Amino acid sequence: MTELVQEVTAEEVQRSYNAAMDSVDLLNAGKPEDTTDEDWADTVKRNKDHLNIQLAKGDYYAGYDLKPFEDAVK
Repeated sequence: MTELVQEVTAEEVQRSYNAAMDSVDLLNAGKPEDTTDEDWADTVKRNKDHLNIQLAKGDYYAGYDLKPFEDAVK
């Protein structure tokens, strides 16, 4: 079976990094006043899951600062 390898462009990596940084920014901003505790807990879980998936990509983000991702999932 032949494996299909798809090349990722620098722009795609940048967009992915920016989306992950949106998660970091959301988590760092804290719970909005108009959000219930239950909704906020769900939001935190989804965004931390997203960041953990990004961190698991290994060399995908070679050269990028992943410390904000790491700090946000602690």
